[in-house]
Amino acid sequence: MSKILKRIGLVVASLLCVVPASAQYYQIANQLADMIQPALFGGFNYKGFVEADYVKGVGSYNADFVGVSTSQGFRYSNWFYMGVGLGVDVIMANQGDNFGNWGNPDAGYTEHGSMQTGVMIPLFTDFRFNVGGGKSTSFFADIKLGCSFLARDNYIRVNDGYVTSQQYFLFKPSVGVRIPVKSGNSKQAVDVGLTYQLLTANYWSSWNRSVTLNGLGINVAYEW
Repeated sequence: MSKILKRIGLVVASLLCVVPASAQYYQIANQLADMIQPALFGGFNYKGFVEADYVKGVGSYNADFVGVSTSQGFRYSNWFYMGVGLGVDVIMANQGDNFGNWGNPDAGYTEHGSMQTGVMIPLFTDFRFNVGGGKSTSFFADIKLGCSFLARDNYIRVNDGYVTSQQYFLFKPSVGVRIPVKSGNSKQAVDVGLTYQLLTANYWSSWNRSVTLNGLGINVAYEW
């Protein structure tokens, strides 16, 4: 009899533990449904950004960037935006290259020249979070994740590393202030922020060289 009572007690205790867990999972599922439903039924709001920035290189590999980009997507709530973006960055190396051209045409490789200034094309997914009311000055945090590559086959020497036309991983978070243009239209605003940029990749496996570019800068954006 005591064994039966113990088993009943274990079953009851298990049920008491499962019910709160199930309620928590149900709440999480409802929150996810609330986020996904606007995307499925067209209840979200289209939103666009145009941004200009300047990034000063820091660290061993040193290059500066001046760029402009646009991000197009949807505002899923008053505090969350997600979109995709495309940009044009002018990269300026702070050290020239004394090695001349590289490559071996006899081996089938294309000969490449070097340059101190080039154009990179970033492609990214944009996540933006607003803190505070949208009708007055507030704060924002933005994260861009994607890739970037040189628009030409020529390479750029940065210290003892090289930036080439292959894809580079892009990580670019920003924080700043959002200032509405008109009090009656909170969708249009000017954003001013501080940004950090990371570009990294492995290449030229025969030389076993890699480059990581770090930079700090400022950005100004217009959103509508």
